[in-house]
Amino acid sequence: MTETVTNQEVAAFRRAIVDHYVAHGRRLPWRETRDPYAILVSEIMLQQTQVERVREKYLRFLAVFPGWEELAGAELSGVLSLWQGLGYNRRAVSLQLCARGVLQRFGGTLPREVELLQSLPGIGPYTARAVAAFAFGVATPFIETNIRSVFIHHFFPESHCVRDADILPLVELTMDREHPREWYYALMDYGAHLKRGTANPGRNSAHHVRQSPFRGSNREQRSLILKAILVEPGMDRSRLQEKLAMGTASLARNLGELEREGFIRQEGDRVWIR
Repeated sequence: MTETVTNQEVAAFRRAIVDHYVAHGRRLPWRETRDPYAILVSEIMLQQTQVERVREKYLRFLAVFPGWEELAGAELSGVLSLWQGLGYNRRAVSLQLCARGVLQRFGGTLPREVELLQSLPGIGPYTARAVAAFAFGVATPFIETNIRSVFIHHFFPESHCVRDADILPLVELTMDREHPREWYYALMDYGAHLKRGTANPGRNSAHHVRQSPFRGSNREQRSLILKAILVEPGMDRSRLQEKLAMGTASLARNLGELEREGFIRQEGDRVWIR
């Protein structure tokens, strides 16, 4: 599709995005820093979590764990305690492993290369490119949910099941290569604005998946188990089962998964955060 997009259309698109950002750009704490550690923390927190919820936790997390060494050397229970309310606790484990990897492999300096970033725990293709852009000013194309909405709205207004493979060339074509950090912030804010309208353009993406309800899910069960153990380390499994009113099979399955994933350790009938 890029062959049919004119220079005038690209310029008009950029003007619309920038004008909106100048008038309505969001002030967010992770946009006020160039510290790669702080930016990575924000990106991991923002995965599948609303901005306002992250805003509440971000500065508190940095106050307790201000850098790679503090996070890498912390007790997992302390990390998970601060993480409560953000959901998807696996991200907290990955973030701590990432901090250890930065210290062990890169001497405490986060690399700017996308390939090296992506080699660290918990950093996938999107996060690697976002961190490269926001922390180091690397102009590399990437897509996330708000950016996807912007491009579907402007370039595929009548289409359904739009693939990211169709969007990515347009992201690259329209990118501000001199100021990628500010450009992506502007795109994200415009996408957030579109989603507050009557119809979210992202629903026309081939990759749109409605998130399953948290209430009553296995994710909720795992979260409740971790919260209970954080409050009472070394809790007996029978007491844990009684406290959570969880079936024996469900509790055993979840404890086994949590242990394999590095969240907990079991000794006899007692359970601790690892």
